[in-house]
Amino acid sequence: MRAPVGGQGGRFHDGGTPTQPPDRGAPARVLLERRFADGEETWAMLRRIAYDDRHLGELLVPADPATFTSDLTSVPSVLTWLVPRTGAHLPAALVHDALVGPADDGAAAYVSSEGHVVDRVEADRVFRDAMADTGTGVVRRWLAWSAVTLVTLLGRDQPWPAWQRWRYRLTVVASLLVIVWLGWCATWDLLDRSGPLAPGIPWIPESSLAAELVAGAAGALVVPLVLALAWGRFRVAGAVLGTGLALLLHVTVVVGALSVLAWSAEVLVARAPRVAAALAALVVAAAAVVVVVAVLR
Repeated sequence: MRAPVGGQGGRFHDGGTPTQPPDRGAPARVLLERRFADGEETWAMLRRIAYDDRHLGELLVPADPATFTSDLTSVPSVLTWLVPRTGAHLPAALVHDALVGPADDGAAAYVSSEGHVVDRVEADRVFRDAMADTGTGVVRRWLAWSAVTLVTLLGRDQPWPAWQRWRYRLTVVASLLVIVWLGWCATWDLLDRSGPLAPGIPWIPESSLAAELVAGAAGALVVPLVLALAWGRFRVAGAVLGTGLALLLHVTVVVGALSVLAWSAEVLVARAPRVAAALAALVVAAAAVVVVVAVLR
């Protein structure tokens, strides 16, 4: 993995259009057109973006503006509170999307102006460096880079033989499942209860809640760092994702549950408005009963 870089905002410039050449003297212009088809929102770029990468030279994207579309920053809705779909990092996200666009017959997704073939791993590195050049904060850009690296490791477009692809996939899935399982066990341990498939965590003592929380947080930091070593050259991404998952597991679960609840409510209101109204009235009445009983005790 190449060393991280400091931000240099002047590396982005206007990429022009298929009929208009790039202009190094003008800043990058992000002009997008919203497309909506089959319930999916995408965005087309009306002007290209040019980015001077430190290792690949000029990257003029998208290669084919007529066919290229982007979903902006590809982040699951449950995590947009942490890494939003748009913001200072948007130009870097558009560059990344254009570099990893679908290729036909196994051809390279993108070849730079200087003839460098850009595979997914290199595109992810460009994304991280470009985020630094847009002024994106260190924590956010390493989280976003780790997220796209996870997609690369689990996808089908890696520039490696089949055995190595499966080695990374199994390592990634196994390590993340271990972290989720340990979080499940730690939750029951902190509640002083026994749960299914939840043996006690050896580093969480039978002590005060504060002491147990400190020990649990320490384990949530150390264990993912150890598991990340199995990720090989991608161990930094494993460390970032693992510690983030361990420390934010409960928050993510709550946000995910609320997102599912909101989506379910939307579907119910759209398909059965009377049922939705009756159910809402029932929930409000039940809540009122709970409050009254609690006050009268």
